[in-house]
Amino acid sequence: MSSYPITSWQIGRVKITRVIEMEVAGGSRFILPDATRDAVKPIGWLQPHFADDQGNLIMSIHALVIETPEQKIVVDTCIGNDKQRNIPNWSNLKLPFLQDLAEAGYERNDVDTVMCTHLHVDHVGWNTLFEDGQWKPTFPRARYLMGRREYAYWDSEDEDPMNSGVMGDSVRPVFEAGLVDLVEMDHRICDEVRLEATPGHTPGHVSVHIRSEGSEALITGDCIHHPCQMEKLDWCSSADYDQALARSTRDDLLNRYSDTDVLIIGTHFATPTAGHIKRSNDHYWFDVSQ
Repeated sequence: MSSYPITSWQIGRVKITRVIEMEVAGGSRFILPDATRDAVKPIGWLQPHFADDQGNLIMSIHALVIETPEQKIVVDTCIGNDKQRNIPNWSNLKLPFLQDLAEAGYERNDVDTVMCTHLHVDHVGWNTLFEDGQWKPTFPRARYLMGRREYAYWDSEDEDPMNSGVMGDSVRPVFEAGLVDLVEMDHRICDEVRLEATPGHTPGHVSVHIRSEGSEALITGDCIHHPCQMEKLDWCSSADYDQALARSTRDDLLNRYSDTDVLIIGTHFATPTAGHIKRSNDHYWFDVSQ
């Protein structure tokens, strides 16, 4: 049995499946420093799914598999096992993510495409696994899509403490295996799936837009880390490359998708993960009732 419930959504002919690596309450202040317990507790609609009654944020790290009639696409690959990380709870993990992925119906060799919304530590980890003394591609038959602008930034940038080691163990090995395609921020993966530029969290950050038979969904990536940022528009992530741009991107996304039928699937949103953005004047909230 999977460690966590496996959840799927149907968007026309496209199936989107969430596979969780970890889901935790608390410990998120280093990502959203303004989200103190006292500040979170009055936001009543966050409970019980996105905050507990003590005001601790609940967050998830998960991959999302998009299955179209022609492709199986994994969006973001979490933290990964056996990797030395500066965040203690993310270092040297031994988690059953690949078994859970298989239980959801997706073996490693079945995956056609891996799409990285950006190249942060918790979005590229299962790009590779440690085998026979070296880092090898986890999905050997897949093309790994990375943003051209995103890769250029991290390839030339000195490593920041949070992202230390990531290029060496999770990005460059798939380049060396010849599996990477660098793409533009508006790249169309297939008829039903395209990228949408949402910069600010990182220079080349993208979200993933799915459209099929009149239904639509958006996988956010980290342009919105947590639903609390819908209520508190000025709460920015400490990991944002450009907080002003990240806020502008977030404001635009909330304005564009509020009160529409587009299903919003948060890359770090805890269970139930998906819902619709609602708006009353300049106030936004996340409706998971449907």
